[in-house]
Amino acid sequence: MFKPVRFAIVGCGVIADIHAQGINRLEETVLSAVCDADEEKGRAFADKFGAKYYARYEEMLADPDIEVVNICTPSGMHPEHTMLAARAGKHIICEKPLAIKLDDLLHMIRVCKEENVKLATVFPRRMAPAAQYVKQLLGEGKLGRLTLCDAYVKIYRSQQYYDSAGWRGTWAVDGGGAMMNQGIHIVDLLQWFAGPVRTIYGKACALQRNIEVEDTAVSSLTFEGGGLGVMVMTTTSNPELGQRVELHGEKGTLVYEDDQIKQLMIDGEAVELPAFEPFAVLPDGHRIQIRDMAYAVREGREPVVTGEDGIHALLMILGTYESSRIGKEIDLGMTADR
Repeated sequence: MFKPVRFAIVGCGVIADIHAQGINRLEETVLSAVCDADEEKGRAFADKFGAKYYARYEEMLADPDIEVVNICTPSGMHPEHTMLAARAGKHIICEKPLAIKLDDLLHMIRVCKEENVKLATVFPRRMAPAAQYVKQLLGEGKLGRLTLCDAYVKIYRSQQYYDSAGWRGTWAVDGGGAMMNQGIHIVDLLQWFAGPVRTIYGKACALQRNIEVEDTAVSSLTFEGGGLGVMVMTTTSNPELGQRVELHGEKGTLVYEDDQIKQLMIDGEAVELPAFEPFAVLPDGHRIQIRDMAYAVREGREPVVTGEDGIHALLMILGTYESSRIGKEIDLGMTADR
């Protein structure tokens, strides 16, 4: 008989609702506790989801019944909250990005390994049935050698969105804008589908919003496999035009948009697709990852998306920012090896 895994959440903001819903809707998991420095917000959240409220994170981590902590705090706080949880012997699901600096991310991974706890990064778009199908198709070489692989994120965030919290749109806590905060999921899908990126040349600017970080970014990519690509990301597209990955290979082309395959051509012919189970990235993707962590804990295995899986998307984003800053192409292999 499966013993439900007891979860806690730190940070009771917008995304925490999705985590709490996912935990409470599963038979394998129980939401035991939540923590937020804002007592009014934290207590209301705890009451809503039937959990105990803690004002102090260290006090919550001292609760021996808690097995997994879901970290839903602003991006720049993830390393501290992850390492405190790891040293308290708790497994961790951490919202994207795991960290906004590569050294912090690598340190988080090391500490979790030293403490023998599991670390998962939240990339719920990987959980889509259509994404799993694409990954398998590419693994079987159905498109042949990939030659051009692109990613587009054209969504909208108003100035009011950035003004709604002091940390939004800042380098110190948000770590970036259209690419780091909103686009990272598609950055991850692009590299998960097409393979690691070797070099990147990018430009990132705030063109419409009054923020420190970018509302628009464009990158030119060279993949390890020799193919080329681009990333185009903005939070100023009104109306929104969605999120898309295009993969072109020697044998065919695939267009993947908003968690669905829009076009698949192989050897000049359209491929009939299977019927996929309905999927909404919010909340289905998070719920699938939470359930997987519960089984990873009970079965003593790694989660389906590990801490290491968060490295390359972060490298691509930081590479874009550095390239934009210095006006030169960045070798991500050299960056990762340092």
